[in-house]
Amino acid sequence: MTIETDFTHDADATSWVESANGHPHFPVQNLPLCVFSPPKGGEPRGGVAIGDMILDLADIADTLELDAATAAQLASGPKLNDLLQRGPETMRALRHALFTMLTDDNHSKALESALYKAEDCDLYVPATVGDYTDFYTGIHHAENIGSLFRPDNPLLPNYKYVPIGYHGRSSSIRLSGKDVKRPSGQKKPAEEGGKPPFGPSARLDYEMEMGIWIGKGNGLGQPIPIDKAEEHIAGISILNDWSARDIQAWEYQPLGPFLAKNFHSTISPWIVTMDALAPFRTQQPPRPEGDPAPLEYLSDEEDQKTGAFGVTMDVFISTAKMREDGDEPHQLSTGPMTAMYWTAAQLVTHHSVGGCNMMPGDLLGTGTLTSGEEDGEGSLIELTQGGKKPIILANGETRTFLEDGDEVIMTAYAEKDGFARIGLGECRAVITG
Repeated sequence: MTIETDFTHDADATSWVESANGHPHFPVQNLPLCVFSPPKGGEPRGGVAIGDMILDLADIADTLELDAATAAQLASGPKLNDLLQRGPETMRALRHALFTMLTDDNHSKALESALYKAEDCDLYVPATVGDYTDFYTGIHHAENIGSLFRPDNPLLPNYKYVPIGYHGRSSSIRLSGKDVKRPSGQKKPAEEGGKPPFGPSARLDYEMEMGIWIGKGNGLGQPIPIDKAEEHIAGISILNDWSARDIQAWEYQPLGPFLAKNFHSTISPWIVTMDALAPFRTQQPPRPEGDPAPLEYLSDEEDQKTGAFGVTMDVFISTAKMREDGDEPHQLSTGPMTAMYWTAAQLVTHHSVGGCNMMPGDLLGTGTLTSGEEDGEGSLIELTQGGKKPIILANGETRTFLEDGDEVIMTAYAEKDGFARIGLGECRAVITG
């Protein structure tokens, strides 16, 4: 699939919605999708972020034409699945129409009544997530974690042949801003052969990830070929896949993650579309010398040229004391989405190769995207070397793992010379006991 930019990526374009001009996340060149309800009540419905505002798609559907009107109507309900199912052409028609109207003063009077301040609106998970799969594409994270658990064999040989993943729990995916209740479970016994203790996790961790939304689905038994995979991706959001490391250490063998992962995953409210990301597509980083080439069904020259995303992620912590004292959050790490060993298209193709039917609104997690550079660790277990080396926060507090009252805040953005910077908003949550 060829990645192309168009008039909606013009860096000089401005909007009559003044807050959009120079906005760090939502200039007119972005236009991410969401589901919201307006401040004076009303049912949840689809919207688009523009600066500090949300544009009500249901309210303006009658002002649009053809595919753009169809798209707005499909987005008028409480979830965006029907719109995502229509695929990139319909979503592109909506983007083009909205960009044209939001950059032309002649449309301001017709649209002003459909704009609401985002801070006054309620936001929701934008689609019904029927299935959630978390991958393990961050090779530097995989090496770091493997070194903690298997010092002599940190990266298993299948990692470089097959996109590793597990089926997560969609029912516990929650929107940014919702508290995370500390989970309880069994933990690894202190001594070999001992009885496992049970209780609240003492090694609660975050994972800096991105979420990939499936758009068009495929039929059961009909794999998605690699050169068509991007047609099935609607966009991306920030994802924090919380992990209880002490529970995980006891249960992850022989079948992998279970209670350590199923208690809560936090997703940001904005779906940044593939069209908005077009200027920031980049080459998939070349594999280290000696690594095997992907098998034929995962190989596509165009995907290797443009299959990666030039998105930067940042993670901050705000403790209860920081908020009480009015201190700014402390930055924990930063990392690029290019840390993925496999492209998003490869994830979709591999997921479906056995005949699995992907559905609109399905969510794929990238796995933790550690950069491989200093201060680029995407989780506390890496930052603290398994809890052995506490980190010192700006106010003097220390952490090995998350404590009750801690808030983890993730942000992400894409920027490139010649194009307007766009962002993905925030993904945040507070830990409660």
